[in-house]
Amino acid sequence: MKISELRPGRRNIELRFKVLSVGEKREVMSRLTGEKHDVAEAVVGDETGTIILTLWDEHISAIEVGKSYEISNGKTSLFQRHLRLGIGKGGVIEEIEDIEEVNEEVDASAREWNWKRRKPMHFSKRRRYNNSFAKK
Repeated sequence: MKISELRPGRRNIELRFKVLSVGEKREVMSRLTGEKHDVAEAVVGDETGTIILTLWDEHISAIEVGKSYEISNGKTSLFQRHLRLGIGKGGVIEEIEDIEEVNEEVDASAREWNWKRRKPMHFSKRRRYNNSFAKK
C-alpha cells in the first residue's frame, strides 16, 4: 500500500516509508487504565506523499531519521479530523533497504476529514430477511 491510498479506519496495512523527522517524546496518561505511556510523532514518506506516524512506547526508539522501514499490521485513524498512521496491536516495524524518492509536496495528514464512524443499528431496526421464497 502507498501513503496516497490511506483512508481513515483502515487496518492490517503493510507500508514502506522513509523517516523524515521525529518529534519530541512526551508522556500521556491512558484514559482507560490510568497507566503512563510515552508517545511521539514522526513524519514519514514514500513516493506518493507524507503522513504523521504516531509511535507509542517501545516503537519510539525503533526508528531513526533518514532510515527506511516497513510496517506490518498498521492502522489509520483520525486525530482532530486529520489522518494519522499507527502501528496496530501486534504490529511490527522492520528496517528495510533505503527508499530513495519521497514526495514531500503531498501531506496526507494536512487534509481535514469530515468522516464519522457510523453507530451500529440496533438489531431490532435492521431489515429482516425476506422469507417469502422459503419453502413452507
